[in-house]
This record gives sequence, C-alpha cells and structure tokens, in this order.
Amino acid sequence: MPVNTSNMELFARCASGFEGILAQELKELGMRQVRPLKGGVSFCGGQEEAYTACLWSRVATRVQLVIARVPASTADQYYKGVATIGWEKHLTRGSTIALGAHGTNASLRNTSFAALKAKDAICDHLREVWGERPQVDVRNPDLRIDIAIHEKKATIYLNLSGESLHRRGYREDGVQTAAPLKETLAAGLLLAAGWKEISRQGGVLIDPMCGSGTIAIEGALIALGIAPGMLRERWGFEAWALHDEMTWANLLANAATAIETSPGLRVIAGDIDDHAVSIARENARRAGVTSSVQFYVDDAANLNRHIRGMRKRGHKEGLLVTNPPYGERLGTQRELLGVHEALAQAVNVLPEGWNCAIITPNVAIDSALGRMPAHVVECYNGPLEVTARIYDGAQSQRSCEIVSLSGKRKLVPVGDERSEQFASRLRKMGRERAKWARRNGVSCYRVYDEDIPEFRLSVDVYREAGRHDDRCHALVREHRRPRSLSEETARRRLFDACAIASAVFDIDYACVHVRMERDSRVQGTQAELIDVEENGLIFEVDLAGRPDTGLPLEQRGLRFLVRNDASGRSFLNLFGSSSAASACAAAGGAQRTVTLEPYADRARRCRRVFKKNRLGNKAHIVEEKEAGDWLGQTLRKGEKFDMVLCVPPVWMPTLDMQALAPRILGALNGGGIVILAGSEPIVVPWLKAFESQGRTTENVSARVQEPDFLRSRNPLSCYVVR
Repeated sequence: MPVNTSNMELFARCASGFEGILAQELKELGMRQVRPLKGGVSFCGGQEEAYTACLWSRVATRVQLVIARVPASTADQYYKGVATIGWEKHLTRGSTIALGAHGTNASLRNTSFAALKAKDAICDHLREVWGERPQVDVRNPDLRIDIAIHEKKATIYLNLSGESLHRRGYREDGVQTAAPLKETLAAGLLLAAGWKEISRQGGVLIDPMCGSGTIAIEGALIALGIAPGMLRERWGFEAWALHDEMTWANLLANAATAIETSPGLRVIAGDIDDHAVSIARENARRAGVTSSVQFYVDDAANLNRHIRGMRKRGHKEGLLVTNPPYGERLGTQRELLGVHEALAQAVNVLPEGWNCAIITPNVAIDSALGRMPAHVVECYNGPLEVTARIYDGAQSQRSCEIVSLSGKRKLVPVGDERSEQFASRLRKMGRERAKWARRNGVSCYRVYDEDIPEFRLSVDVYREAGRHDDRCHALVREHRRPRSLSEETARRRLFDACAIASAVFDIDYACVHVRMERDSRVQGTQAELIDVEENGLIFEVDLAGRPDTGLPLEQRGLRFLVRNDASGRSFLNLFGSSSAASACAAAGGAQRTVTLEPYADRARRCRRVFKKNRLGNKAHIVEEKEAGDWLGQTLRKGEKFDMVLCVPPVWMPTLDMQALAPRILGALNGGGIVILAGSEPIVVPWLKAFESQGRTTENVSARVQEPDFLRSRNPLSCYVVR
C-alpha cells in the first residue's frame, strides 16, 4: 500500500512546559489538527507542512513522522510488528540509520534492548526485500528512527528533522560559554513573553546578561523574519525515500525572500564577561544578524548607560529577557543574591511599560525585583528544573518601608504582599531581643521563630567576635511549610525575609545567610565561617553548614549547665554535633574530655575551637569515630566517665537506642550521670531505653530553657539519668 504523503500524522517534540507555545506556533504556520500533548504537539499535514515545521519552528526540538503503531505486549510481538512495516517505502539503499527508544513496559524493560530488537526487525525485513541489510551509524546517521513505548504499544517514528532543531548552525562547537541556553528554549521564552508582537511594533529587546548571545540572536531572528533552520546544512528527511526536493527548494526560496532587508537596531545585549561577549558577536555574525544587535561589555547594574539613546528615540515598546547565572555556575547563595541585585537595578531603569522575562530556578528574583510574575512556565534548562517568569511592565514595584534598629529608613523591594507584616514583627522582636542580649552579654540569639503562620521561618543573629566594626550576620532558616502554602509562595517569602532582615539589622545583604528546608541547587557547599563569642569562649560557626552551624543556639543553656557541673569530672560527648559543649566542659574545669565526631571536617573544627580557647592539651581528645563503635572499645578497655552528654542528632533517626543505652551506662563511673537533651520526640525513646535499664531520670528542662526559644515549636528537653 502506498504511503499517503498528503495527510500524514506528525509529532513535534519540545521542552516540557512549552507545549502550548509550540501549538500556537504550528497553528500560525498553517498546520492542521494541532493538539498539544505531554512533551510535544501532534498535528497533520503533507510533505510541505512537515518541511515547514522543520524549517520554521523555533520551539520544536524535532519533527517526527508517525509511520506505525505496533503491539508490544511481548518482545516477540514487538519484533513482528516492526518487521511487518514496509521499510523499503521509507528508507533508501546506501543510507545509514540509527535507532533510539524511550519508555518501557513489563516485557521491554530496557531501552537499549528495545532499540536493538527493532533494529534487528528492520534489518531482517530489508534483507528479505533488498537482499542486503542497511548500514547502522549510531553517531551520524542519515535517518534516525525513534520508538516510544507506552504500556502495550510502541509508536514508530521517522525523525524528519535529524539532529535536534536547537542546533541552528550559528554556534561553533568547543568555543561557547559554559552551560549556554538552548536556542529552542530561548525562542520559547521570547515567544511566551510576546516578543513577536513587540518586534512588529518596532520594539527593542534587551539582554543585560547575554552570555554567548543566544537570547539576543534568537530575538533578532524573530524580528527579522529569518527562519531558524536557514543555516542548517543537513536534514533527516533528505535520506527519506519519499523526500520531495522541489517542495523543499521552494520553501527555502520563499524563506529567503521573507527576510527583512533594512532592519535597523532591534536588540541590545551585554555581559560583564568580555570573553562571553566576543563569542556572542561571532555567533551573531554567523547567524547574519550583526547589523541588528548591539553588544557591550558591562555589569547588568549599569544598563542605564546603554539605553539612554532609546528614550531620546521614543521607544515605547520593549522587552528585557535574560538567563542570569544560577545553579552549577554559582558557588553560594550570596553570589545568587548579588546577581539578582544587579538584575533588579537593570529592570528598574527600563522605560515605563516594558515587560521582562527571566529564566531561573529560584523565586528569590521576585523579591529582588519587587514584582510578582504575571505568567510562569515550568520547564527544564538541561537537567535543572527552572521557571520562565514573565513580568508585566504595567505592574508597579512592590516595596515596604523599613525602619532599621538604628532608625534608618529604607524602601525594600518584596515579592509578597504579606511581607510588610513580617517586617513589622521582625523589627519589634529585633528591638526587644537586642536589649535582652546586651543586658545578658549574649552575642548570638534568635529573633524570630515562626511568629506569623504565613512565614514559617526563624531568624538568628550572630555578632562576630574580635571586630571593631561590631559586624553582625543573620541566618534565615526555612521551616517545614503547611500543605496549604505552595512551595513557590514559601520560597518567595523566604527571600523577602532575607531582604527585610538586611534592612532591619543594618547589615550588608552579603551577611544574610539562607538555610532552606531542602537542599537547593544554588546553596553552595563551601563553608562560611565566622568566630563568635559565648560566655567568654570563642566558637567557630559555619553559616552555610548542614545540618547545623556547629553552635546550636537552643543549646546555650545546656552548655552553661555542662560548664557549671564539669569541674573535676571526666566528660564524654557522644555526638559531636554539640561539640561546643566539650569546650565548655574543658573551660569549666573538667579533668579530661572525649568528643566523638565521625565527620572529619567537624572534628577539625572542634579541635580548632579547643586551640583558639587554649584548651587543646592532651587531656581533651576528639575522636573521629561513631558512638556505638567507640563505646564497645571503651567498655573492653574499662574506661569510665563521670558525665556523658547525649544529644542525639535529628539526622540520625536510625540509631539503635536499645543497644546503645546499656553501653552508655556501662561507661559511667559510680555516681556518674548521663545528660540527655534534644527535642521531645527525639528524647522520649531514649528515656524509655534508659529507664528499661532500671535507671532514674530527672527533668531539668527548666534549667536549660533560654528566653529567645520560649516560643519554639520543639523546645529543648533535658533530663539527667542517674
């Protein structure tokens, strides 16, 4: 049966989240029966429509022809179904092929096996028809065959476009910037932001963080009416047996005549990296859009220098679109905030009414801009889950007036309308806590502890030791959000809180540190260490540390208790997460201390604390061992202690308490005690384990409770086991 090339079933794939944009684009290109699906758009058309989609689609990553759907309940059934397809009608002798599969089912559980099975079926079929097998070239085939397996069926496609359509042809391999934005994703963002309509009205596109120039070049191609596939030299359909060369030649000729001949300036793009800008210029030259794009080298914060002329020329329409650095390209949260600050300055100088669109994985940008996006597209940039955030230029910047603790007034951009309520509460509590801290000689303390239900955060203040400028840091920690609150809203409020904390405490934004409930891509692993003073001792705090800073503030009272009771005693600290208590015991006159810390970096920090406080003699030891292993060796050696501190870490819930309790008690001297501390849910099972050994317990929680943690949802509980 001949193949009907006038009404074929086609499928255009695209990045997840851009199916609607691609569907609209295909409709405008004249496709029939357009239907957006997950991961792409189904449509119908003849050869001209298929070629048009390949040449003109800016968002599609590939265009596929559906040639068959075959049953795939078993591997044999799947093989027979592929083998019965009339492959000689689609493939030409001498052409090379490659196969790829995605999806699995109960019988076809491996995509490599599914591709191999289909390859064998095709080769066996063609050997019967032609008397020879086609050649396979997995790296650079003439025609690719794609297979999608879903439940009991497999859909077989011919990949008419060949290699991914994001490869326009204007990039030179090996000389691009790190992690460049894919061309199809850049074009999708531009179309979603309305650039096609804005460019038709003579508007200007700006990218102040252009990198290798992808957004700028794609914007120029749209403005000039240049088909994105004009530079490509090779297509999958050229090896298709039914390829119509005349139809393709006519489409190319029509595309060439559609290009605007006297474009003028359409795009302004800059970057702080001069090497990136030089690459962008070369890419623009190869794309043929040099005369329409103006590149510059400068910080995004200085955008005003480069758009002054636009105001004189009366540009009323325009758009800012950018893909700022994030994720793997940034080491710490601090760097991300710096990028957002520069971008906010760029957005603030745009002419009135201009829209902007930004690709980012982090809603912190809403707080920096003081705007809520009018439209959000969830998508992926490579392996990273990001959002394309589109802001309406008619929306005014949202901000709240902050009066700092020293009386300074400042307007702070915020993304959430409820942030003003948080700012008022933080200033009130900050003022009260600062007075309490000065009276009691406390330099590190909690200011805010989930006081407002909508802001499930805590804010801690750390004053650096040994500095004449009285420098402070703030740690803003995200807590588990209620189900009624979306993750995006919670994150926006988190970063609003960072900006507000900076203003309230009169500290630089770089001194505000963020601890998210779950690890974030932009949260670097590099330590951010400062020295702080508590009760006459110097402690090292890691404000980027996970899961704690090394100085748990809620255990301040516990450390006082240890210091007051340690004189003349031998002290064992079972879990080094509270290793600061070991230094307190040593300073309180303990004859010897042993601290168990299995993690090397934390053990080194503990040793440095002993050294900084001149406590590092041979009587104070830090062992890089787990508590269970070390206790077993200690019991065999007969070592005993007068005081054992047991603060079970919350990130080690699998500890065998029933096995550890008798070992801990076995390490006690006659009359020795175990100090057990932690949140109530953690402590109770340990209490039961000790009580099952016939020991008495005394609740001393009131002795260790600190005023700045009275409102805590999980206050510190403390028991003495005798």
